[in-house]
Amino acid sequence: MSTLGTLLLRDLKQLLLGGRRGGTLLPVLFFIAVAMLYPFAVGPDAPVLARTGGGVLWIAALLAAILPLDRLIEPDLELGLFDQWTLRGISEEMVIAVRVLAHWLSFAPPLMLAALPGAALVGIDGPTLRTVELGLLLGTPGLAALGVTVAALTAGLRGGAALGGLLVIPLAVPLLVFGAGSLATGGESGLALCGAASLVLLAIAPFAGGAAIRAGRG
Repeated sequence: MSTLGTLLLRDLKQLLLGGRRGGTLLPVLFFIAVAMLYPFAVGPDAPVLARTGGGVLWIAALLAAILPLDRLIEPDLELGLFDQWTLRGISEEMVIAVRVLAHWLSFAPPLMLAALPGAALVGIDGPTLRTVELGLLLGTPGLAALGVTVAALTAGLRGGAALGGLLVIPLAVPLLVFGAGSLATGGESGLALCGAASLVLLAIAPFAGGAAIRAGRG
């Protein structure tokens, strides 16, 4: 197996299991909890739930993606693993790119599966659910890239996890607007913009994250 494949499996195992921090299970439970609580907040009005439920699922997905920020970069930085990878000829940019993929695999597919019961809880119909799922498929890579980049920028800072969450939320607004907006505009234009925003974030993440790691070590 290649070095990058080994690195991906290692990252994926850590993110899926997560030790005492819940791994993948915690974001999924958080996502379901938001979907369960929302009908209690707005009442049993079915038309209101159907009209707003898709947007709520998007907000829940965004917040669930933020939960593992504190274990995306900082633990490896504290252990000096980035220095070891550099000595082995693996650049910080490559490590960040692999970490983005591992982060996406650890939270996006489970959230897309959790969207099925979540849709039933908020009362959205089949076509709307299809648009939500397509939007999550296109938008969650951007959320993963943004999360890893912000985690690299805030690694080593006091209160870095809280600061990271505060940074991710406003930066993720375009993804949220395009993804949730696709539910009201018929889907295609909003989904296309959501996918384009994700591609931009994926292109930027390795270079921004790698530069942040080097600056933090210096």
